[in-house]
Amino acid sequence: MNPAARQLAHDAFLRCYGAAPDGVAFAPGRVNLIGDHVDYNDGLVMPMPLALGTAVAWRSGKGQAIRAVAADFGDAICTLDPAVEIESENEGDWRTYLRGMASVLDVRAADGRSLDLAIAGDLPRGAGLSSSASYCTALGRAFIAAGMAVPITQVELAKAAQRTEHDYAGVACGIMDQMASACGIAGHAMMLDCQTLGWRNLALPADWAVIIVPSGVTRGLVDGEYNLRRSQCQDAARMLGVSSLRGASIEDLDGAALPDPQHQRARHVVEEISRVEAAAEFVAQADLAAFGDCLNESHRSLRDLFEVSHPDVDRLVAVLQQAIGTSGGARMTGGGFGGAVVAIAKRSEVERLQSIVASEYSPDAAAHTLIAGSDSIPTLDSQEDSGRSNYQ
Repeated sequence: MNPAARQLAHDAFLRCYGAAPDGVAFAPGRVNLIGDHVDYNDGLVMPMPLALGTAVAWRSGKGQAIRAVAADFGDAICTLDPAVEIESENEGDWRTYLRGMASVLDVRAADGRSLDLAIAGDLPRGAGLSSSASYCTALGRAFIAAGMAVPITQVELAKAAQRTEHDYAGVACGIMDQMASACGIAGHAMMLDCQTLGWRNLALPADWAVIIVPSGVTRGLVDGEYNLRRSQCQDAARMLGVSSLRGASIEDLDGAALPDPQHQRARHVVEEISRVEAAAEFVAQADLAAFGDCLNESHRSLRDLFEVSHPDVDRLVAVLQQAIGTSGGARMTGGGFGGAVVAIAKRSEVERLQSIVASEYSPDAAAHTLIAGSDSIPTLDSQEDSGRSNYQ
């Protein structure tokens, strides 16, 4: 477990409730190496869990209420009655996710019990590192560990977190973020099939560094643009006569004469799925240059075909691509419209790249650069969905 997030949640619980918690649940954030806007099209993606994430300290007792304190929001408080039906809200704040996960996991069934929670995390919000999936997964683990919800598998937990996004936060997201948070392994890329939810973990070569650089542009998804892109992809699939764009090929697109923007969106998705497949092979071959080419091509596609980038993000990507040269690559990561950039380069190049980012883009971005994959997190270590939950 991430010791920093765990300590933050523990300290917040002690400060707000005057006693130590019974336990602390944790779930990581993720960086997506390649495959954005593909998961809700049943495609292939390659996320990677981070050491950073969300921790939820908990203590159960007698009564009816769930009380939660959000340390990251000035110890703001939310109180729920599990015996009362919880309705969808679409507000998108931390209380919405709390209510949503409580409803989806049916904590109302735990009659006569109370639960105190303290929530804290160390993921930068709005950076596209999946803080909401991390938060929902950690909440679910806390509810189950406290005996307030029925134990479920990690895949079922990921689905519950996704349903909360859909029904309570109003974001029509795919399953990638939640699966990476619930089922990924530290230091490994996760080759995930979003149609079957099967996955395999790919150990990155030891001399590769995954570099996450914040652009400084806060990303938001509930402004309609994300959901609009999903709708456009669904329109394209209907025009092509397939259930999802996973079933389409480049030949199908070339022969269908789809109008724009549906053609642009579909071409990105179809080509991106092929890039993810190729990238997995390049990881196995330890071919950093070819993997980097996949990242560079992915960014061009997201910028020009899917139109979800941002001028500042494009500038940061260009700085990194120029500095890395043929020994890696860089792209926007996450849903888009701001957020972070992910780069792959030789580990020995990290300090030089940070210095270039500081001088050519922003000293603040360089100072907040993250290097992924070096710390362990509590996750399942195989694609076997064992039904165990890791709460230690």
